Amino acid sequence: MTEMVDSEQVSSQKMLLTMGGIGVICALLIVLTYEGTLPRVQHLKAEALEKAIFNVVPGTSETVAFALVDGKLEKDGPGEELIYAGYDQERKLVGVAIKGEGQGYADKIKVLYGYDPIQEQVIGFQVLETKETPGLGDKIGKEEDFLANFHALDVALNEDKSGLAHEVVTVKNGEKEEPWQIDGITGATISSRAVGAIINQSANRWTPIIQQHLDQLQNQLSDE
Repeated sequence: MTEMVDSEQVSSQKMLLTMGGIGVICALLIVLTYEGTLPRVQHLKAEALEKAIFNVVPGTSETVAFALVDGKLEKDGPGEELIYAGYDQERKLVGVAIKGEGQGYADKIKVLYGYDPIQEQVIGFQVLETKETPGLGDKIGKEEDFLANFHALDVALNEDKSGLAHEVVTVKNGEKEEPWQIDGITGATISSRAVGAIINQSANRWTPIIQQHLDQLQNQLSDE
C-alpha cells in the first residue's frame, strides 16, 4: 500500500514537472516570437502612419515629427505624443497631422486628422484604430458623407489664442448649420459623437501650441 502511494506521488511530481517544463518552453517561444516579429510590426505601423499623414494633409511630400518638450516643439524629440508637419515639394508647410483618441461605443477610437494652421481648419481625417460595430459604428472611417465633414472643419482659436473659439460638436444627421459642427451618422450616434469629442479635445490642446510655434514649423526645412 505504501509503495503504491509513493508511486502515485512520484507520478504526480513527474507530471507537474513535465507541465511546468512545457509551460516554460511555451512562454519562451512566445517571448522569442514577440521579439522576433516586433521590428516587423513596428515597421508596418510606421509605414501605415506615414500613409495616413499623407492622406490627411493633402499635398505632403515630406514629413517631420515634433514632440512637445518643456513647452517647446522639438524636432524628433523624446516621448510618444507627437505631431507631424507636412511639407510640399517646395518645402513649404501645408499642414500638421495630429493624433487623437477617446472612448467610443465599444472601445477606444484612435484617429489622425490634418490641420491647416493658416485657414485654421481640419482638412483631413482618418480612423487609425476602432472596434466599433461593423456596419454601424465603423462607418466613421468609411462613409463619404461623414468624412466630408473634415474637408474644412472650423477649429479657429478664440481671441486670446488659448483654445477653440467654438467647441467642435457632432449634431444629428442633416442638422449641421455651423462650420464647426460635424454632421453625424444615423444609427451610429455614439461613435460619430465620440469623433467630435476626440477632435474637440485634441484641437483645444494642440492648435494653440502649433500657432505659437508656427514660424518654427514653417521655416523648419528652409533652415536646414
